[in-house]
Amino acid sequence: MKTQGKTRSPEANQNAKIPKPSIAVLPCDYEGHAYDIMLHAWMGKMTGYLSPASMGMAMYDWLTHFAMSPARQINLTQKANEDVANFLMQCAASGGLTPDYIKLQAIKRRPGDTRFKDEGWETFPFNLYMQGFLTYEKWWNETTLNIPGVSKHHEHMVNFTVRQLIDMFSPSNFAVLNPEVISATIEQGGANFTNGFNNIIEDTYQTVYKQPSAESKKLQVGKQLAITPGKVVFRNHLIELIQYEPTTKSVYAEPILIVPAWIMKYYILDLSPKNSLVKYLVDHGHTVFMISWRNPTSDDRQLGFDDYINMGIMDSLAQINSIVPDQKIHATGYCLGGTLLMIAAAAMAGEGDERLKSITLFAAQIDFRDPGDLSLFIDYSQISYLEDVMREKGYLDGSQMSGAFNMLRSNDLIWSRMIHDYMLGKRRSLNDLMTWNQDATRLPFRMHSQYLRSLFLNNDLVSGRFEANKKRIALVDITTPLFVVGTTKDHVSPWRSVYRIQLYTNIDTTFVLTSGGHNAGIVSEPGGHQGRNYQMLMRKAGAKYISADRWLEKAEKFEDSWWPAWEAWLVKLSSEKTTPPEMGKDNREMDDAPGSYVLAK
Repeated sequence: MKTQGKTRSPEANQNAKIPKPSIAVLPCDYEGHAYDIMLHAWMGKMTGYLSPASMGMAMYDWLTHFAMSPARQINLTQKANEDVANFLMQCAASGGLTPDYIKLQAIKRRPGDTRFKDEGWETFPFNLYMQGFLTYEKWWNETTLNIPGVSKHHEHMVNFTVRQLIDMFSPSNFAVLNPEVISATIEQGGANFTNGFNNIIEDTYQTVYKQPSAESKKLQVGKQLAITPGKVVFRNHLIELIQYEPTTKSVYAEPILIVPAWIMKYYILDLSPKNSLVKYLVDHGHTVFMISWRNPTSDDRQLGFDDYINMGIMDSLAQINSIVPDQKIHATGYCLGGTLLMIAAAAMAGEGDERLKSITLFAAQIDFRDPGDLSLFIDYSQISYLEDVMREKGYLDGSQMSGAFNMLRSNDLIWSRMIHDYMLGKRRSLNDLMTWNQDATRLPFRMHSQYLRSLFLNNDLVSGRFEANKKRIALVDITTPLFVVGTTKDHVSPWRSVYRIQLYTNIDTTFVLTSGGHNAGIVSEPGGHQGRNYQMLMRKAGAKYISADRWLEKAEKFEDSWWPAWEAWLVKLSSEKTTPPEMGKDNREMDDAPGSYVLAK
């Protein structure tokens, strides 16, 4: 097994210090810059950490081009008049504002819009409220799109902002206009509002004092979550490496290393025993190692991409090589962990390092031309503003990132919760995935700045400009077989963007498209979700590239989970089974999984 290039010994990194970078990221470069940084950090707390300059430029771009498009204005006015006329005509045709009117809707609800699913919206006057709002919403949606001359980025920003403002005034958000809330109030004699007020007090207390919710306490890491038996076999400043105990008498010779994203806790792949991907692999005779990233603090502000490659992936590979010698490794990366894995794999390939047997990517982008809804928050102004916000603490707080994700799905994650918890006075029981989703992590300043600028903004990785350890890398150097998974409803890593990895590699690639979203589509255990399905098709090295639409037509469709297909792919690339390796490389005392890093708040 060829392993050229320098490899750091795990022992040397057991108590590794944070490497001191040669230069700081975007240092203060003019007199008084520190005061500007303080101003931006202060303003960020009032603007939701969004750049006012970025939004101002977007609004100016849209407004000036809209003002210079009188024909478009007339066209929109005509459409609005037609919608209103159609609305009134259908009311008259139905004999008035009756429940039958809803069957003749003038405006159709957007797919996935659940705000008006209650049957009460089919009755007068609530059907009038709903249709009036949908008509207004439709007009603004069309007004902010397809204006000649407006940049796509600014167009999406304005459309997103307008939708957020309009969603605030949906009749479903007002108790006196919401038939479901009115019905609950009558039935309960107003007790729903009493319960809702108690929920507000409880949520406010938990937010201010950063306390976990009562529901989340029922599912705790190491007790109900992340309980697959294992040991922490290696630790440095950045990671804990977990080796899971075998459950079979023999195992496949090649071990599996899983690299989760550092923006999430690793145990999304080891939630409950019923849906743990780790347990599934171990029970099928695989030796599994998992990286658990450290939750950074202010002292970690200068941790950068090279640190995550060297102290994360490279140190893990070295440790695994010492536990399972003379064997190649199946490497798996999730989300940005997959992006990092491909960067490390390209760097290894450039050095002639052949320790990887295969590479699997879960919802991981390589080409960031279309990074999904997150592109709304990414431009030069926004990143510069965010960097100044991060300078104060040295990291981006997890709550700031979760706030951005919540805005992307405000109807589902903000307004529907307000109605359910505060107006109806109910509480949703948290499942394991929802509990994990509340367990936010921080992002170190330098790393966050680097990946926003190099990947999301400049797309350096597929442009041949990205450097790892001060050397430019090329994805085309990778010769390891690929298994790539995209999900149909992914708003973080759109599957068509994930699919484009085949434009930059020339190797055997099996692409899978599974139903579900960024997280639920990956945590998709066999038999666990009714209606789950996936499509799969392999492209041999040297074969012609086919478009994503053509792939949809050709790929065979299967029911249930894609996990067995992936496990069979791993088995096909693995050697014969052998005796399970020892836990760790020596007899020193080892901490039990899930370790300590995952517990850090």
